[in-house]
Amino acid sequence: MGVLRPRAHLRSVTAITPQWLQERGLRALLLDLDNTLVPYRIYGEAPQGLLAWLQTLQDAGIQVMLVSNGSRRRVRYWCEKLGVPGFGPAGKPWFGFRKALRRLGLAPREVAVVGDQLFTDVLGGNLIGAYTVLVPPLSKREMGYTRLVRKLERWVLQNTGLGLVAGSGEEFDPKEYRQEPTMSKD
Repeated sequence: MGVLRPRAHLRSVTAITPQWLQERGLRALLLDLDNTLVPYRIYGEAPQGLLAWLQTLQDAGIQVMLVSNGSRRRVRYWCEKLGVPGFGPAGKPWFGFRKALRRLGLAPREVAVVGDQLFTDVLGGNLIGAYTVLVPPLSKREMGYTRLVRKLERWVLQNTGLGLVAGSGEEFDPKEYRQEPTMSKD
């Protein structure tokens, strides 16, 4: 498997159900924060649908942890709002996922890494041997560096002949992957 090939492409993190995880032998989710769970730079109340999804996972015994390159303050804020543990800045793709595995006490094959970026989330998850899931980013708003990396990412996603990204699961068109946030800015 190529290091940039996600095992699944899903339209949203909420497409991941306890049954979907159990069918793949997965016991935990390592979730990116910005543009995966909430739009970049947005603060406010967590969407009720997201909270209900997290509760469904927790009720099924699925461990959930945020692993973000965001600031410590931002990650702490969202961990409290979402009711899940997490940390940041994580140093993805190289360091954060290993730290999360140690905290959870699980083997990589038991964990799904879910995020919106090939070069942090998918690469880092594949490097540790986790099940990787790529979701479309929630917002067009991103750091300047990320906007540049997105151009390369779109090229990689569109050129599946490279053997890097063809994966299982629901596919999405990288040209149509933006959704506008519904949360308020503080």
